[in-house]
Amino acid sequence: MVYDLLVAVAVAMVAAIVMTVVFTLLYENGVLDKGGLEHVSDVMQQSLLYQVSMQLWVGLWVAGFFLWFWRNGGQTIGMRAWRLRIFSTTTQPFGYGRALLRLICSLGGLGTLLVLFDIKHKQSLQDRLAGTEVVYLTKEANHHVAWKDIQD
Repeated sequence: MVYDLLVAVAVAMVAAIVMTVVFTLLYENGVLDKGGLEHVSDVMQQSLLYQVSMQLWVGLWVAGFFLWFWRNGGQTIGMRAWRLRIFSTTTQPFGYGRALLRLICSLGGLGTLLVLFDIKHKQSLQDRLAGTEVVYLTKEANHHVAWKDIQD
């Protein structure tokens, strides 16, 4: 989780920089009104439009990071380092809908604490609700080349 947190923070920072540059250009070129304020930084600190759009933009990019990696390979960068992979426990394919359900049900990582109390199945809240499980892979199975042989 710590590895993925570091990558998610980096994704959030890059997304925030892009949004800041775009809004700065829009304010400085008169596309958006500064509302009588002189500096763009003052406008950004006081603008509800900027603050809400920044939070949504960054949140979408961070969520997209997890959703894309879970859906396309079953592993985030941190999961790959620890040889963990998400597999479906149902006959339904693991699509973006189930990945989003898993992300929401993780409650920012708190859903993983259920593993400590679920002695029998060792499943997190997000895995139970999304119909997935996290499996520890061998070194050979952790390579992308081997994934064609693994059933979801």
